[in-house]
Amino acid sequence: MPTITQQDIGAIEQQVKQAHPPFAALTQELGRVIVGQHELLEGLLIGLLCNGHVLIEGVPGLAKTTAVATLAAAVRTTFHRIQFTPDLLPSDLVGTMVYSPASHEFSVKKGPIFANIVLADEINRAPAKVQSALLEAMQERQVTIGGETFRMDDPFLVLATQNPIEQEGTYPLPEAQVDRFLLKLVITYPTRTEERQILDRMSKTTARVQVRPVMDPAQIRTAREVVDAIHVDDSIKDYIVSLVCASRDPGAFKVPVKDLVQYGASPRATIALAQAARAKAFLDGRGFVVPQDVKDVAPAVMRHRLGLSYEAEALEKSSDDVVRALLEHVPVP
Repeated sequence: MPTITQQDIGAIEQQVKQAHPPFAALTQELGRVIVGQHELLEGLLIGLLCNGHVLIEGVPGLAKTTAVATLAAAVRTTFHRIQFTPDLLPSDLVGTMVYSPASHEFSVKKGPIFANIVLADEINRAPAKVQSALLEAMQERQVTIGGETFRMDDPFLVLATQNPIEQEGTYPLPEAQVDRFLLKLVITYPTRTEERQILDRMSKTTARVQVRPVMDPAQIRTAREVVDAIHVDDSIKDYIVSLVCASRDPGAFKVPVKDLVQYGASPRATIALAQAARAKAFLDGRGFVVPQDVKDVAPAVMRHRLGLSYEAEALEKSSDDVVRALLEHVPVP
């Protein structure tokens, strides 16, 4: 593999500088509507840059749906919101064959999954068959209707929300589907200062903030090419691999969580860590990845890819506690 020189990195940073302004404008536009929630907004942009789906978890009222709708409105693209319910059918999601009495023929009627940005609201309230249909679209980026396969548009981003509190009438997402999400963002309550800003901004029944489109899909595709070119040093790559391997065999890395982990992160986590770290570097205006980029994205990349043991549940330990221990004990380059 050819050696990357300082001049090469300088050329990459010049590309970052040229492709970055639309994302700065997008961040500013999101900030006009959403108060605080920095991790949520940054995670949505990372998903957009990495062409990866994002799972958003938080109690009701924390602007999960508003953030996704604002993102879609700020990008000149198509957007569909799907409210997941226990009686939802796969055909309600992907579409179906419709018979025309006039022509005596069947035609395809595409479902709401055919959009650039899809909000799967309360995704864990739909049954297994619907989840299976969504999984094909997420992973293969295609949908099969009546024996015919249709490719999804580019970009195609599934942004799903779920409520961690109310579990009545919900269906736990299959591990295979959860693993398909690039990031899992856990949203918390705003600070007192942010709460006051929300009150001042949102307590009116009229005159809500109007979102302006500030980005085209072509700019997203250009930025993705730049993100792919961002340099990741071999030592950073080794650090990423060590983090993932430590989640599978904590004892080998002297991480004191051996009894808390039932199974570790998959190789998809390794790939996602590198992609998300590159996107983080891009958003920070750099042409190279630093260890802090990996540490910043690690919780969102790994928290949903770890299987915790019964002992972890008994001790009330979360996957975030495990990721935090990994970051504290795995040597940083």
